[in-house]
Amino acid sequence: MLTLSLRIDIDPTGRIGPGKIDLLEKIAESGSISAGGRAMGMSYRRAWELVDELGRICGHAVVVSQSGGKHGGGATLTPFGAALIAHYRAIERATFAAARPYLLSLEAEIAHDAAPPPAPD
Repeated sequence: MLTLSLRIDIDPTGRIGPGKIDLLEKIAESGSISAGGRAMGMSYRRAWELVDELGRICGHAVVVSQSGGKHGGGATLTPFGAALIAHYRAIERATFAAARPYLLSLEAEIAHDAAPPPAPD
């Protein structure tokens, strides 16, 4: 089955795509930047860089973090971070719904072209 990936270019160097949105969702689920990054197979440093990049390109913080202490640190999404996820997922659903008939048609064409020729009688 064909898949479609959505990337939104904010400026020439800043992009929002499925990886950054997935990271924000993992941070929201775990309450931690490091745990969110680990869930995606990345280091804390890489996860923090992506969170920082999102804040820079959007002009709003997406995550608020607390330093460790007696009960440890943590991280939560800002209202903007939660809205960013919601908007991205809504755009993704609308895009996929609009593209679905074309993807199915293309998939059928690819399958047809890849089928072996019929055997001679």
